Amino acid sequence: MKVDLFDFNLPEELIAQTPLKDREASRLMVLNKATGELKHETSFRSILSYVKEGDCLVLNDTRVLPARLFGIKEETGAKVEVLLLKQLEGDRWETLVKPAKRITEGTVVSFGNGKLKATCVGVSEFGGRIFEFSYDGIFLEVLEELGQMPLPPYIQEQLEDKDRYQTVFAREAGSAAAPTAGLHFTDALLEDLKKKGVHIAFITLHVGLGTFRPVNADTIEEHDMHAEFYQMTEGTARLLNEVHQNGGRIITVGTTSTRTLETIASNNDGMFVESSGWTSIFIYPGYEFKGIDAMITNFHLPKSTLIMLISALAGRENVLQAYEEAVKENYRFFSFGDAMLII
Repeated sequence: MKVDLFDFNLPEELIAQTPLKDREASRLMVLNKATGELKHETSFRSILSYVKEGDCLVLNDTRVLPARLFGIKEETGAKVEVLLLKQLEGDRWETLVKPAKRITEGTVVSFGNGKLKATCVGVSEFGGRIFEFSYDGIFLEVLEELGQMPLPPYIQEQLEDKDRYQTVFAREAGSAAAPTAGLHFTDALLEDLKKKGVHIAFITLHVGLGTFRPVNADTIEEHDMHAEFYQMTEGTARLLNEVHQNGGRIITVGTTSTRTLETIASNNDGMFVESSGWTSIFIYPGYEFKGIDAMITNFHLPKSTLIMLISALAGRENVLQAYEEAVKENYRFFSFGDAMLII
């Protein structure tokens, strides 16, 4: 299947550069995946009208690391930017580096006047660098002091409040990017959903390199997804199985939650079980969903793996027609943008 089939015209000014002050103030487009019918809601809080008692929302509770570090090569003093992507073992991390060509095995990069040092110990499968870090104290505390939020490259504005790139339910540190569909939720909205009888469940998927990698192949089948770590507890698995058995709908919040649930359901004949591991599942049209019924997501970039995933759920033509409408109506796109409910 040609990657160009998922292209569309996106004016650059529609890529949201800053978050709204009120998380719930984003607009909501509702897409009926069976008919292609669209509805427009002026506030994300309208989600309360589309969920019912017995449904279950599944949220990704990963927490974004301040994973962008700026340092210097000890040997030359040259500036180096390092983005942490994935913890391999102990203090070894897979990273993206600028400029990468000058970082070879044995290169030492220093951050914060030596508070944190990184020695290159190898090259990753995708051309990144593997670093072994050394420091005094607790790594996450050092990172909080020295690191910056790893905003996507299409966001040019500085983020005034770094908590706005975290969901209100973020707790498991480990992501290189936020599960952005979850940014629309407030504590108050989650409470109102619970009062309505909607179940709230949490999974963890640490977002990694796949979020930053464009699809450079001509066909979808040639693209390889980067593996990301996921985890589901026994309690969440039991709840999701009960929801389906009782006729409720499982509604994932974001592509990360969707990929986690589909990984687990695909491995267990449509059932959910306590599990953890690495997933490189790539969902695109032709895929048969085994675990989810509906999905909340943001508006994605042309030819991205994310728009391919939602096209698998709602149909490519339905999605592209919805996106044409979104552009016409000036919806805000991507991480800090508006939301879509596919139901």
